[in-house]
Amino acid sequence: MRQVLEGIRIADFSHVMAGPYATHLLRLLGAEVIKIEAPGRGDAMRYYGADRRYDGMAPAFIAVNAGKKSIVLDLKNPDDLAQARSLVGRCDVLVENFRPGVMQRLGLDYPAVKALNPSVVYCSVSGYGQSGPRRDWPAIDNIVQATSGMMSLGGDPDGPPMRVGFPVVDTLTGQTAAFAIMSALLRRERSGEGDFIDVAMFDATIAFMASAVVPFLVTGQALARTGNTGYSGQPTSALFKAKDGHSISLGVVQQHQFELLARLLQQPQWLADPLFRDPDTRRQNLAAVQNALSGVLATRDAAEWEQLLSAAGIPCGMVRDISQAMSLPALDERALRIALKVPGLPGREDVAVLGPGFVSSQAGRTELAAPPTLGQHSEEIRAWLRRP
Repeated sequence: MRQVLEGIRIADFSHVMAGPYATHLLRLLGAEVIKIEAPGRGDAMRYYGADRRYDGMAPAFIAVNAGKKSIVLDLKNPDDLAQARSLVGRCDVLVENFRPGVMQRLGLDYPAVKALNPSVVYCSVSGYGQSGPRRDWPAIDNIVQATSGMMSLGGDPDGPPMRVGFPVVDTLTGQTAAFAIMSALLRRERSGEGDFIDVAMFDATIAFMASAVVPFLVTGQALARTGNTGYSGQPTSALFKAKDGHSISLGVVQQHQFELLARLLQQPQWLADPLFRDPDTRRQNLAAVQNALSGVLATRDAAEWEQLLSAAGIPCGMVRDISQAMSLPALDERALRIALKVPGLPGREDVAVLGPGFVSSQAGRTELAAPPTLGQHSEEIRAWLRRP
């Protein structure tokens, strides 16, 4: 079964995370991705982390580069730059995430590439976009978490702002770029015209935070930090300790859910208590409601509550660490985890990367080669470029 992007070729000048994550998603959909790396060490992500045993093939690099090809080109060398120009002339998509202006200085900006390849879809990823007063400001994930307001939304109400604990801006920016590239490819299929796409980490993050930003645009009031309580402010949408010491996250925000919860927990008196009467009353009496809930939820283990409440239609989840989440059933069945063999990897060669996060009835099962070693496909690609 053909994948949706089979036959699409991508020249990937990006590095680290946001750009490579975009091309990773496109590779999962069948595109051929040719990664252009600088001589010496290549993509800095090859060396990310403190464990030097993984140098050249760091876990974070594996996460977003499986199945790609790698060619080493020194873009400051005229001969290598000529090969890069030949390469982009044969590709459908170009992705880059250098600082604004770098590709122009190299002669590989959109106008130059469009002259070589009029139908190219050219995607530039940067911190603040290719225009505007912050165009030249450097940005990485935690910086944009700060400047976008994202960090102000995390943490306890009386505590400091809190960074999201993984590079969420990088990955959501990559997803935004992949979405934009897919839309441009669809437009090209209909019109024959290429496109220039300007993706800014800041813009993508603001758009991603619609549930927090739009309420401010409507009311003029910024949302307050709520810690582990949901944005509904409901005391029944929060974390609670179970008997075994593990936490469960409850998501009871509607009246019928609360009534169902009271009956399932065998607490019918809650339905008659004026402190528990409706969502507004419960919000006003948060401490009393949570104390009552805590006493009941401390009587069973977290996994037992998760099973019991979820089966009854009450939103509930046990708080897991990554290892526990990756042990849940059906990850392979739902193509969320893709098996991968990386020869020479310390510890074990049989590992896995993640799928695109959705299941399609028309897509075949994705199989990926190992991430490329630096320049692994250089000779193969150069030979292809020499052919007419």
